[in-house]
Amino acid sequence: MGAWLMGNVGLLFVGAVLFLNGVMLLGWVEAKSAVPLNLFVGALQVVTPTYLIFTAQGDQDIILGASALYLFGFTYLYVALNLAFDLDTTGCGFFCAFVVVCALVFSGLNFGRLHDTAFGVIWLNWAFLWLLFFLVLGLKQEALTRYTGAVCAVQGVVTGTIPAFMLLTGKWDQNNNLTAIVLAIFAVVVYIALFPMLRERTTDDTTHVVPTGVVVE
Repeated sequence: MGAWLMGNVGLLFVGAVLFLNGVMLLGWVEAKSAVPLNLFVGALQVVTPTYLIFTAQGDQDIILGASALYLFGFTYLYVALNLAFDLDTTGCGFFCAFVVVCALVFSGLNFGRLHDTAFGVIWLNWAFLWLLFFLVLGLKQEALTRYTGAVCAVQGVVTGTIPAFMLLTGKWDQNNNLTAIVLAIFAVVVYIALFPMLRERTTDDTTHVVPTGVVVE
């Protein structure tokens, strides 16, 4: 139980860094000011699964769950290095494409083997977000930058902070299927509603310099 609580605490701070990176992509936070939190959470999401794996005593489900945390840890460390050293974003972007594929697999495992439909939906949310990261960072689709930021900030709360508190207080397994339905409906409605609003903002006559080094006209 103690090991899994470590993972749940990590999820709480995943929510924090997703929210920060989201508002950074929206242009509300200066890029380099986001480096420390990405480093802290990235390191946490590497140390935690390493500890979980070494103490799992061969438990395949623990090792499986721990392996997923590296996807987040490496992403945030990669983002921190990109921001700190003004690196080209394509490497991070194509790593995000790899994360998308893994996220879809983890979603299927949660729906099937792990019998956690709510986290199955959350993994689909993450697959969508990392797909947006791939499009913006890897393929340089600048018009999606602000939309990606909004989705990222929303997911920080909805897929990170709220589930973390529910897990830490023992409420997660109550009405799991209802939670999954609510999350799915929320995601579809909010992400569709945000798209036209934020796409319109990129068509004005000003130039927006966004924190990843992408310039949106």
